[in-house]
Amino acid sequence: MYNMSTSDNCKDGASKSNNDDVCDINDMLQNMSVDDSDKAMCANCGKEGANNTCNKCNQVKYCNAVCKKVHKKKHKKECEEHVRLAAKKHNEELRIAAELHDEKLFEQPPPEYGDCPICFLRMPTLITGSRYQACCGKMICSGCFYAPVYDNQGNEIDSQKCAFCRTPTPTSDEESIRRLMKRVEAGDPEAIDTNDPFAIYNSGSYYRDGLHGFPRDYTKALELWHRAAELGIARAYVNIGVAHYNGRGVEVDKEKATHYYEVAAIGGCVNARRYLGNMEKNRGNMERALKHFMIAVRGGDTNSLKEIKELYSNGHATKEDYTKALQLYQEYLGEIKTDQRDKAAAAEEECRYY
Repeated sequence: MYNMSTSDNCKDGASKSNNDDVCDINDMLQNMSVDDSDKAMCANCGKEGANNTCNKCNQVKYCNAVCKKVHKKKHKKECEEHVRLAAKKHNEELRIAAELHDEKLFEQPPPEYGDCPICFLRMPTLITGSRYQACCGKMICSGCFYAPVYDNQGNEIDSQKCAFCRTPTPTSDEESIRRLMKRVEAGDPEAIDTNDPFAIYNSGSYYRDGLHGFPRDYTKALELWHRAAELGIARAYVNIGVAHYNGRGVEVDKEKATHYYEVAAIGGCVNARRYLGNMEKNRGNMERALKHFMIAVRGGDTNSLKEIKELYSNGHATKEDYTKALQLYQEYLGEIKTDQRDKAAAAEEECRYY
């Protein structure tokens, strides 16, 4: 995922930090390389116009196969050393790239859903803790969705209206879908890139499941999820990953699936983070699994908390690890719990938010 590149000469003002070994190896390789002025000369007889290159090190040229054979014994030691150093440099670059990748992967990401646009408090991770409003394209928390709406004089409005834009609530599924498709297809100056990413994401899910009159079409679903992902919906990458993992609309490619899970996890999606944790657990990489579960717990994922408890019970995590996980989850609850959200959850199961 990460592209490593090293300057031709690390000594020429290049900064040495975690890639010191690569720089040192690169310098040695440069010292062994043939100058540009000599590249067209036969390493055996010195004639110009040589174009027969050593197949192993690709550093010296010969005018023909005979000169290459004659020079082989003399060139062998330097050739093998160059190949060895080149392989070592490549492995070091891969190691550094893996370290940088893990550094990014195991950072605690920002909350996937951000803050509620009405109460400005962190949005719950649980899907029932928020509602998408097709009228204005906003995700609002369950507490603000359930709370009474008042007019400009402070009087409670009897008819149901959107808590954000005051548009009357749709009276049928058909009207909800019409509003949704309007936001997908028409430009919206308030939405990113003139399109509503949540509407695009939801439409992809409808195509996947064949709901609300949408034909089941995995290819169309993937197209919409890619659009939604590019507009910032991290969970869309999870659906793309699942499609690659199961071969729905695309060829089965578990490596690509893992890539998309990682992108989603870096974007804050706790489901993707838990998937990665379970994948590492199944491979026997308990330390990496624990790291993923810890990040997911801080993001509000109760299933990951259960996974850490299981790791602790099986001796793959310490008591301190489990205690820390409980503390992280309490920190998350402290950021999302409000009286209004509690009232909504007590009144309607669909408003439960943790």
